[in-house]
Amino acid sequence: MQMQAPGIACPPATTVAPGARNGAGRVMWLTPDRLFYAGLLGSPSVRTMGGLLIYVALRAPIRIRFDDGPWASTELAVVPAYMPHSVACDDRMICDLALEAESIDLARLPPVIRERAGPVDDPAFVRHVRQAHAYLSERGRELELQADSFDQIFFGHALAPRKLDPRIEAAVQRIRNAPSATATAESCAASAHLSFSRFLHLFKEDVGTPFRSFRTWKRARSLLHYVTQDSNLAHVALDAGYPDSTHFSHSIRQAFGLKPSDIFAGSRKLALIGERAEVGSGMPG
Repeated sequence: MQMQAPGIACPPATTVAPGARNGAGRVMWLTPDRLFYAGLLGSPSVRTMGGLLIYVALRAPIRIRFDDGPWASTELAVVPAYMPHSVACDDRMICDLALEAESIDLARLPPVIRERAGPVDDPAFVRHVRQAHAYLSERGRELELQADSFDQIFFGHALAPRKLDPRIEAAVQRIRNAPSATATAESCAASAHLSFSRFLHLFKEDVGTPFRSFRTWKRARSLLHYVTQDSNLAHVALDAGYPDSTHFSHSIRQAFGLKPSDIFAGSRKLALIGERAEVGSGMPG
């Protein structure tokens, strides 16, 4: 698989970012529908994220488990959206891609990630992601990457979008555009001219998760826009729409398996790449 994106000259497969073997190479590329993260893992607590996750070992193999099941060691693992799991690695670094579930047609995903959960055997894809990581670590800040470059770089083509009922898509966009706002299911149902029960049923059928879970995840995900800033956590909690610090901490730990303070501490040397406007587009929520 060759890495190719508009305006990007791809490196040879042997390219390694300076310092990538000694702990450097910590980068995050965040778009409204995608996330690429290579950085510190933290403790292997249970996490439940709203994107389809693709974990790739950068150096040491990763270990993954679901619920209280056994740990499995692998170079590559796939976790469906909203599935609780734990991930660990003897190396301090972890690499993962997250594809927002409502943005992709699950039936038309590349074979490497289609309808899988757990370890996946695909050495070529692992090499490709490592190559992309090395390249983005070395040159990511120099590139004017657009949101649609993400799929091209990691998969070679744009992933097929998920088709949503227009009434549900309007509710999805409302939450995505302002995750800190108090968008209730009742107000979204009224805007869609649907009964409350019909709206909830159609939302879960189209998006693949209940309305409340979707809203909770989008609010938690908005934290990622702040992690490289020198921000007061209490202020971040309020800006992100949480009523208090306790609710904020609980929600973030449930999503990412880490306390907000640990996420901020581990992101101090994290380099943001991609469109500058997109990285900040979620503020204040």
